[in-house]
Amino acid sequence: MPPIDSTTLQLILWAVIGYGLGSVPFGMVLAKVMRLGNLREIGSGNIGATNVLRTGNKTAAALTVLFDGGKGAVAVLLARLLAGEDAAQLAALTAFIGHCFPVWLSFKGGKGVATFLGLWLALAWPVGVACCLTWLAAAVISRMSSAGALAAAASSTIWALFLGHSSAFLLGVILTLLVYWRHSANIARIKAGTEPKIGQS
Repeated sequence: MPPIDSTTLQLILWAVIGYGLGSVPFGMVLAKVMRLGNLREIGSGNIGATNVLRTGNKTAAALTVLFDGGKGAVAVLLARLLAGEDAAQLAALTAFIGHCFPVWLSFKGGKGVATFLGLWLALAWPVGVACCLTWLAAAVISRMSSAGALAAAASSTIWALFLGHSSAFLLGVILTLLVYWRHSANIARIKAGTEPKIGQS
């Protein structure tokens, strides 16, 4: 953990701002704007990029990754600029929680992979890049986005320690546990051999 230099009020403020930014459901917004249908009725019903890709619109899926990752990064960068590293890490956590449990969607959100990668890129870009490459390698080998997510999450704390960002270790552990929790159904399907491949409906 970084030193706690911010005031309690500042930390509360950035926790709220982080949650607010994270809770914007860009997948749902883009699907509506681009007239792709209701994501809740498509594929897995998830609001993330993998399910947006199941609409057949690669541009929408790419934009979903960009915006979902961007909201995590923006939360971190703003908090760091206007408060400090302690606020930045708290904003990262609440942005991730906001994506997974957005108040606008009755707390039924996405699995947070793009947001996870985006906030790591903002917290410590070498760790973020390593996580992105880990995701890519695992996803290409397995042809499963969920496998990429699980590999990236599991490796994040290792990368944080190896690349000299040990102050983010505890946050990394918490985020990893949350990613695995959100992917519990995917883990069960992977074990059963029924997890859909990338691009599969």
